[in-house]
Amino acid sequence: MVSPEGTYQLLRNLTSPVVAITSEHQGKRNGMILDSAIRASIVPTIPRVAMFIHKFNTSHDMIFGSGRLALHLLRRDQFELIHRLGFFHGKDKEKLADIPHHKGQTGVPVLDECYAHFECRVVNAMDSGSSTCFLCDVAAVGYGASASPSAGAEVMTAEYFRANLPGAWRDDYVRLLSVAQEFARERSKDIRRIEWPGVR
Repeated sequence: MVSPEGTYQLLRNLTSPVVAITSEHQGKRNGMILDSAIRASIVPTIPRVAMFIHKFNTSHDMIFGSGRLALHLLRRDQFELIHRLGFFHGKDKEKLADIPHHKGQTGVPVLDECYAHFECRVVNAMDSGSSTCFLCDVAAVGYGASASPSAGAEVMTAEYFRANLPGAWRDDYVRLLSVAQEFARERSKDIRRIEWPGVR
């Protein structure tokens, strides 16, 4: 029998790259860090992504309200950006205030520095209790100011981030993860389960 912790560690193998999500709604902007974004289409002419956004994130309601977001693949050297967007809450500070960015084609904030960015429009959403799974069409794509297909930069993964997390940030990382897990634990009880015929 595999313990809950063992199961959690195994499931970490399914984690996506570490990405930055930016959004804008009613004149307000925000950015956050996420490791649950995946490619959601195998058709080259229908590029789609899906991601789970926890409801405690300021970005959640902004994305729900606007139906738009930008997803950024990050480079392995962008630890400071992850700290600024992922270790603070959007209610406490304007996280994009001193991070270089510009308005994208769809009106969302696009970070100047990243590996690549995808401007997305939400086409469907699924309530998972503690979070919402947003399915998005990719409307525009581009590379960061210092990145290109031939530049040799590598994409930041969750495994690489955890292995190279600066020691000074580790306690905050563990604390924030624990708070998020407790929120998700309570809210996950609320999800309505579908009774499939013949399945118990």
